[in-house]
Amino acid sequence: MKEEIKKSNASNQRPRPILMIPLRRCGSHALRLRLNFSPDFYSPYPLHIVDFMPLVDLYGDLSDDKAYFQMIIDIVGLQTASMVKWPDVVFDPVEIFENIKDEPRSVHRILWELLFQAGAKDNAKVVMDKSLDSIHYADELVALFDDMRFLNVVRDPRAQISSMNIAIIHDFETSLNAMTWVKAHKAADELIRKYPDKVLTIRFEDFVANQGVVIKKICSFFGIDFLPGMLDISRSDEAHKISELSALWESNYFAPIPAAVDKFKKNLSTEEIEIIETLTGEYMDRYGYEKITPAKAVINQQSIEVAKKQSEVDKHKAWDKLEMNNPRDYQLRKFRVDYLQMVKNRLQKNRIKAVIPPLSRAVGA
Repeated sequence: MKEEIKKSNASNQRPRPILMIPLRRCGSHALRLRLNFSPDFYSPYPLHIVDFMPLVDLYGDLSDDKAYFQMIIDIVGLQTASMVKWPDVVFDPVEIFENIKDEPRSVHRILWELLFQAGAKDNAKVVMDKSLDSIHYADELVALFDDMRFLNVVRDPRAQISSMNIAIIHDFETSLNAMTWVKAHKAADELIRKYPDKVLTIRFEDFVANQGVVIKKICSFFGIDFLPGMLDISRSDEAHKISELSALWESNYFAPIPAAVDKFKKNLSTEEIEIIETLTGEYMDRYGYEKITPAKAVINQQSIEVAKKQSEVDKHKAWDKLEMNNPRDYQLRKFRVDYLQMVKNRLQKNRIKAVIPPLSRAVGA
């Protein structure tokens, strides 16, 4: 009972949390940047905490203050290593620890404390994390925050996977990305089944066709006012800034182009389109995306293993190409990768030290 009261009181003193789901390259920046015109809404460039998750077990028992404080320091560091910094925000790990040390401890609670503090500084009533891959940790988030809400953004899987295929953050192979797409949407299905009132689902194509209708629907769900200025993305300083940082974000400074909805037909082969339609067919039918192939492609374990090997080769080539064509984008992304590797190396080294006693002790000196 005391725990419930504590959670309720906390939710009255902080912004409402929203997580956008379920997978990147769905047009998520286009939505985030427009919503950020509201003074009641705050959504910075996401930390994509999913990349930090493989490190979590290396910290050991988070009930140990030392381990939890170190995790807080490292997540603050991850924000500092992000490609796009959160403007006018400096975090104090000591303050963060003192604020949340008596609440259930987790990497997610730390991340959201950063978001809550930054949002409160901006006087926001609603804070949204665009770390879409966190769909796979939705139950943990609901357990932490009883007022948690989710914005489920659906995009034609052929268009989304075509975009994923050229994004350095994903695989470089259609069948692998199609399986990732299905896994994410299955997780969203489970979330909707458990918490139907906490999830709003929209189609990106509907946003492209009529921005105002979709943005108004989202604003109503979030409990913020719709502003006509949200439809003029050219007024967004952040949109202009990130469009210059990476080729992946160039289109975010312009109004969506309806003709680009079918761009995948030029970028994907017929065979690739059939693979996508075979794996995602159930969702295409549900969300009204018409198939253009028989959707009977054969995908087996052997073809998947071949795809994984080729994807790794193409990923290395993509990093080399990025370094040559856009050194700034490359350096910013590489800095984040190197930061995560540095944290991993340190944690692994500390675990080894904890397991292996000093030589003098080992020989009984």
